[in-house]
Parts: sequence; C-alpha cells; structure tokens
Amino acid sequence: MPNRWPEGNALVYCQGSFSTPNGKTAHGLVRFTRRYRVLAVIDRSCAGHDAGLLLDGRASGIPIVPTVKQALLRDFERRPTHLVIGLAPDGGRLPERARKEIREALRARLHVDSGLHDFLSQDPEFASLARRHHVRIRDVRMPPPRSDLHFFSGDIEKVGSLRIALLGTDSAVGKRTTAWRVVDDLNRRGISAEMIGTGQTAWLQGARYGIILDSLVNDFVSGELEHAVVKAWREQRPKVMVIEGQGSLMNPAYPGGFEILAATRPHLVIMQHAPSRRDYDGFPGYRLHPLARQIAAVELLSQKPVIAVTVNHEGLTPDQTRAACRSIQRQTGLPAVDVLLDGPEKITDIVVRRLRSLPRRQ
Repeated sequence: MPNRWPEGNALVYCQGSFSTPNGKTAHGLVRFTRRYRVLAVIDRSCAGHDAGLLLDGRASGIPIVPTVKQALLRDFERRPTHLVIGLAPDGGRLPERARKEIREALRARLHVDSGLHDFLSQDPEFASLARRHHVRIRDVRMPPPRSDLHFFSGDIEKVGSLRIALLGTDSAVGKRTTAWRVVDDLNRRGISAEMIGTGQTAWLQGARYGIILDSLVNDFVSGELEHAVVKAWREQRPKVMVIEGQGSLMNPAYPGGFEILAATRPHLVIMQHAPSRRDYDGFPGYRLHPLARQIAAVELLSQKPVIAVTVNHEGLTPDQTRAACRSIQRQTGLPAVDVLLDGPEKITDIVVRRLRSLPRRQ
C-alpha cells in the first residue's frame, strides 16, 4: 500500500542549533519532507526569521519561534500534531534543557518523533505523559529486532539500477541534501530514481527505502544496506538509485562509507565537500584530509570513479562558492557545483550520460 503522507503537522525542535551543523535534521525538514507539513521551527536564538530564508536565502513560509509554548499559541492554518526533534548533536544525546519543552508538547497532545540515540519512549516521565494524553513517542533510531535483520547475501548482483554513492569528506556536510536534489531532478526528467536513505533524517523526510545505519549491530550493516537496495529494485525497478553517505572515510568520530561501498556496489561516486572547513566537524585540531586524497581513497577502495564534487557553501558567499568550484575543478579535473546555489543539472547530465552506457538489465 502507498504511504499516506503527510502524516501530520510538525513543529521542529532545534533549540539553540538551527544556525549550526547540529541543526542538520531541522535543516533537512525545512528544505524537504514528505512525512510532515512543517509549521514552524523552535529556536529562540533565531526567532523571528523565516527558516528557509535564514538557511538558503529563499523564503519557505516556515517561521522560527522561541519556544514550543509560543508555537502552540500561534494561529496556524493547521493544528500542530507532531513535535519532531530536529537536533543532531554529537553522540545523539538529548540536551537537558529540551525536557521541559517535550513535556509541554506531550501535554498538548502532540506525538513526538526523535532521531536521537537517547530513546524518549523509554524515559519513564515521557512514557507516562504519552500514555496519559494518548499520543505516541517514536524513536527512529530504535534498533530493529535481531530476528528482522539481514546478512549480506550477494543479491545485490541482481539489481539492474545504476547505483551512485553520494559520499563526503566530512560529517554534516550536505550529502543527503545533494542526494535528494539529484533524485528529484532525475525524476523531473522522466528518469525513475530512488533515494536510499542511511540515517534518521532521511527517514523523517520520507525516504521510501533505507536503513538507519548507526542504529545497527555492525554484523548486519552490510546486509541491511544490500536488502534496502534489493527491495527498492524488486518493488520499483528504478533506473537510478542514489545512496546517501554517512560521515566520511577518514573522520575520526564518524568513519563512514566503507560498508556503503562494499555492500551496495555502486557504479559511480559523487563526493560532497565543504571548501571552507579546515578541521573535521566538531573536532578542532583534527585536520580535514585533502580532497584529492579522499577521492583517491574512495577510488582505491571501490575501484569505481568519482565523477563529480558537490560543494557545501557554508561560510562562503555565492561568488566565493563559484570560485571554490572552479578551483576544485582545476585541482581534480572533475566538475564541481553547489546544487543549492546553481542546481543539480550539471550533475544529473553526467548521470544521464553514464546511464546510457550501462548494460541493460531486466
């Protein structure tokens, strides 16, 4: 059966973090989600702004308000039904200051969806409030039962889609956002494409296929990645799948991408990079490995080509971003583009050309 989305009307809790990388879940939901209608973002440090205008320079009609209590007093066109935790802090822990506002949301009969590692449904106080007010707490990172998990089988070889891994040089660098833009542009062109999500934000945005990689026992990560891709192939037969990366190969805290390369067997790789960063996100003193070295590492491991670099413009003006793209192109010989600034068409043109050269598979 098709998903009946949107599920409801969401307030996105991002207290103190919307203007930082720790707000990346809220950023994703402001930019795009099938699962909810986003009514407002909660963050007193940015209150009074339009969330889209602050994030991307384009008005979204989503206001940023100081607190849950004040959001509940606003006269929205639709009644809020959900509080979604839009924080993505290091370690995925719930900040103590969030407890009061979560209590207020539950008392106001809002469902609570959270992608944190702290499971709110297991918190005695929150669980009691949810029962009393007949609402649901959903912990997106709650691991599935072991009996439901899959081990790598080799069925990936039966998948006929062109598979693209969208990896990055760091965590919180924009991999998921770029993946969605590429998928959406391919579908707009009439080329069927599916996003394979690998994190909690992709789930909150409504990715039809995927896993939450960092909630899984390591033995099953490869099998679950393979299973998600195989399921998408069997049910949709898309011409293209774009697999969202996690962390980066050399990130000291979030070393990600190895399992994605090994299990999903991508034909091509796109690398997302933030030229203004000098250190790994959240770890001053841990210098970001050079882009060329990270590209070389990916190509060595996968034996597949990196076909483009997509750029995160954080800390850069539009002119500086385009200059950075030109510099990357000179250094690497690869096309470089910021898909939020200049659109994904340059990337999808490359994908379409590669798609034509892929042997046809039924």
